[in-house]
Amino acid sequence: MSKTIVIGSDHGGYHLKTACIKALKEWGFTVEDEGPDCLDSCDYPIFAAKVCNKLKADDEKLGVLICGTGQGMTMTANRMGVRAALCTNEFLARMAREHNDARCLCMGERVTGQGLALEILKVFLDTQFGGERHQRRIDLIDTVSL
Repeated sequence: MSKTIVIGSDHGGYHLKTACIKALKEWGFTVEDEGPDCLDSCDYPIFAAKVCNKLKADDEKLGVLICGTGQGMTMTANRMGVRAALCTNEFLARMAREHNDARCLCMGERVTGQGLALEILKVFLDTQFGGERHQRRIDLIDTVSL
């Protein structure tokens, strides 16, 4: 796993993004902060796109996107072709990586406290993809049609 994490937020996720960056650096990760750099109102799709474009350019990097609820960031990242998971607890973070090979963790600052968010982040980063039967299912995502 890469030791580089690409992170972004909107104004609603700015404080949690700042806390995550501090923790990531303490844990020995290199952080690429795609903004914003202030609390001014801004549009989450712009920052999600910045993070997703970097993840698409480098398969080794993982990403973190934070907005008020995490919903908008998750929808945008998945629409852009980056497998992203909205996680509100450690179990979801573990399963997102182990079973679904999620490359981008999404969280909501307004729904997840900072302490829990940092635990979710740690579990997400510490969990490896399980491969095998899970890869078969991931491969179906792009091939199955209704």
